[in-house]
Amino acid sequence: MSRRSRAERNPRVASFEERRSERRSSFAAPGHERESIAQLAAQLIAEHGIGDWSAAKRKAARQLGLPERGPLPGDDEVEDALRDYHALFGGEEHEATLRAQREEALVWMRRLAEFRPLLVGGVAEGWATEHSDIRLELAADDAKAVELALINGGASYRSLPPRSAEAQTDLYLETRRGVVRLTVRTHEAARRLPRRDRHGRPDLRLDAEALAALLASAGG
Repeated sequence: MSRRSRAERNPRVASFEERRSERRSSFAAPGHERESIAQLAAQLIAEHGIGDWSAAKRKAARQLGLPERGPLPGDDEVEDALRDYHALFGGEEHEATLRAQREEALVWMRRLAEFRPLLVGGVAEGWATEHSDIRLELAADDAKAVELALINGGASYRSLPPRSAEAQTDLYLETRRGVVRLTVRTHEAARRLPRRDRHGRPDLRLDAEALAALLASAGG
């Protein structure tokens, strides 16, 4: 049996298509165009699992009849649009998926506690889709130490070689609740990470204690 689309599972999603046609004729300023592209890109990411956000933005621009090489929204604007999308259409299904992703994150954070893991990205902030990676940041002066811990724990993983000796190492774990992406940085590189985004908003990073408290709360 083929997997039902989100529109079939949630009839309210069909209204998103209606609003898309309305947006095509309601642009008044470049900012409105960016917002519309971000909204449609968020829908494509949420419903079709498009992992390349640049491709999602270009596809959204094409579908809206706008130039692909025009001023496209930033990833932060797409994140905001994903929050709006989930608020409108996610409901209990999104809440259940997000909780499962956070529970999986906590399992690995406890298993890898010696590397001071922090949950970041969409699973931490709440805009993740069912296709999103569960992103954990780890601190280790030698990424091989993390790999050894995984091997000793019987975990299978794949890795992408760092671009340079100073670059981060990314390890990927396939789990029943999605892909867990481990980003390993040296302690010094971890300390140098910016704590705010380009708009000055705090960049959310949850340690295991904070995540456990979030899960224990009514909204977690």
